[in-house]
Amino acid sequence: MNQRAAVRQVASCGALLAVRVARISALMLVTLAGVSCGYHTAGKGSALPANLRTIAIPAFDNRSQSYKVEQVLTAAVVREFTTRTNFRIVPGVTPDADAILRGAVTNTQVSPLTYDSTTGRISSAMVIVYMRVSLTDSHGKVLFQNPSFYFRDQYEVSREVSSFFQEESPALDRLSRDFARTLVSSILENY
Repeated sequence: MNQRAAVRQVASCGALLAVRVARISALMLVTLAGVSCGYHTAGKGSALPANLRTIAIPAFDNRSQSYKVEQVLTAAVVREFTTRTNFRIVPGVTPDADAILRGAVTNTQVSPLTYDSTTGRISSAMVIVYMRVSLTDSHGKVLFQNPSFYFRDQYEVSREVSSFFQEESPALDRLSRDFARTLVSSILENY
């Protein structure tokens, strides 16, 4: 290789390097611009008023056929608000509450999805909880409302499907945690 070819190759490599550096710089600028646009990770921000400090969460109503499901779901929602936010949560309606979260479980459904091939028993099911929910401030202004909120997910069934909503069911514990996480996210992000 002669000297001229070597100079051209070095110049070519320098140009390629300059193009790569320009591309990386542009990518970094786009990334930094996206970070500073005001977006936030789901669940970290809140669409609720800044002056909101105390939320009353009385026991949800149960209009479904599932015995005491409202108690398990209320407890899970209280736990989720307590661990995830800085709001003070009180169990009943009190004059010092800045807002009241009311809910009514309107229906629950458990539908078989898969069966165990050896026993013929149901091994997983789709569980759906329907609910009316509203969060109003102390003046009656609606901060969040969803008259047809529903949560659904697939769960393993260790016994009979009809026993899914029993109080001691580990699946019900998992459902209540998942339900509470979804509901609280919806309220905080105002979906």
